[in-house]
Amino acid sequence: MKSSARHAGIVIFSFFDEADALFAKRTAVKDSHDRYANVSAAFLLQRMEEYDGMLILATNLKDHFDDAFVRRIRFAVKFRNLDRAGRERLWRTVLEGGLPVSRDVDFGALAEAAELSPARISSAAHVTKLLAACDGNGIITKDHLREALELEAGKDETVIRRF
Repeated sequence: MKSSARHAGIVIFSFFDEADALFAKRTAVKDSHDRYANVSAAFLLQRMEEYDGMLILATNLKDHFDDAFVRRIRFAVKFRNLDRAGRERLWRTVLEGGLPVSRDVDFGALAEAAELSPARISSAAHVTKLLAACDGNGIITKDHLREALELEAGKDETVIRRF
């Protein structure tokens, strides 16, 4: 299949989300679990060497990677957190186009309210939509957004500014 894909000009890729869990640092062997984990890591290293496609690893814990895996990574891309304008665009994108959004929702103020990552904005937006759908009128309001922000911020005590 590899030669067929290469001959056809097809790129094969594999994506590992939360890759730090799979490509973690090896440890001293204290019991059979450690030995199994180290054997698994060695197997993965070998398979990475033989893999003929593109391997994409995603993590927010880069320091947890085993050095042997890091040496085999050709490119590392770090994504910065969004600035206020980026957060505002993302809030608009994830909320508009589904349920109607009340006219009094200020996306700029929403973006200023909390410096959330894109994943956390998406999570809060989903909660907002659920709250609005369950409310009966099906319109996203500031109250829905405020409640969703409070729930999201409560996960790690993120500061919410006045919204």
